[in-house]
Amino acid sequence: MDPILARGDRLGLYLASWLAVGGLLASAVARPGGFAWGQALVILVPVTLIYGFICLSSWYVCRATPLRTSAAASVLTNIGGSAIVASGFWLLLGQAWAQLVGYVPGMPGAAAIYARDRLLLFTVGALLYLLATAVHYVMIAVEESRAAETRALELQLLAREAELKTLRAQIDPHFLFNCLHSISALTGSDPAAARRMCLLLGEFLRTSVKLGAQDRIPFSEELALAERYLEIERVRFGPRLAIDRAIEDGVEACAVPALLLQPLVENAVTHGVSHLVDGGTVRLEARRTDGELSVAVENRCDPDRPKRPRTGVGLQNVRKRLAAQYSGAATVQVDESPERFRVELRLPWASE
Repeated sequence: MDPILARGDRLGLYLASWLAVGGLLASAVARPGGFAWGQALVILVPVTLIYGFICLSSWYVCRATPLRTSAAASVLTNIGGSAIVASGFWLLLGQAWAQLVGYVPGMPGAAAIYARDRLLLFTVGALLYLLATAVHYVMIAVEESRAAETRALELQLLAREAELKTLRAQIDPHFLFNCLHSISALTGSDPAAARRMCLLLGEFLRTSVKLGAQDRIPFSEELALAERYLEIERVRFGPRLAIDRAIEDGVEACAVPALLLQPLVENAVTHGVSHLVDGGTVRLEARRTDGELSVAVENRCDPDRPKRPRTGVGLQNVRKRLAAQYSGAATVQVDESPERFRVELRLPWASE
């Protein structure tokens, strides 16, 4: 469909332009011995408006012969032929209208006077059609440019979504492997604890699958999921694993990526508390600062623990997800000392 007809404001502006063209043509042909000003307006303005609709056909000519893929000879032939046909039809239409106007009292000989200016009107009609064609080519170029931008944006969003899904999918097998390893370790020493851990794990997995299917969830749900994971690990570690919370009021409403904390608390237990003979505390902090949500996971460490790179699966996963989701607006800060490991996330505040 012609984009001019698709919107009322464009059509109104288009018709107003053709009214102005009709007035200019009337001024051009009104002269002594020819059309009077009133006669010229009565004859030329209506047929010029009708010609405006005829020139809309240039949209389909432009579509049939796109400039990028059509030969120059084909473009010139199609456009030139269409301009001649359209202008000739307009000339015949004007002649018929002038014939009818000639029967109106006070306007005798309108058809004869109109015939004197046929060459001028035919030339103007052809030029107007070519102008309409040029305008339509510009509109097509703008439309194609916007379509290309839209496609590029869609591809970018699809690529980011695919990346996020891939990164999020890495969490489940990594976490599940560690949990199954813990259950295996408990089956011989404490079967009742192993059974309880299986039940907690099943509940945790049901919740994580449900939340993991969402792009973002309230921080309250993300925090509850992380704490549920810590409860699972407390079955294995008992009093050796303590949990400390420092959650500022109101931060629960912030929307965060699903399963964001789980790799961090998993690292705190696996690479921190598990290495300590007397156990340790996993501290969860959250506060709102300067339009950002600041979330930190901190744990004690064994000074003699084996050193590990900061680009482990869990931490690297979190970095990549935040980079893809927030395009550089979120940060991950790691603070490591001999007896303490702390990861702090800062991400833009967004209400659910």
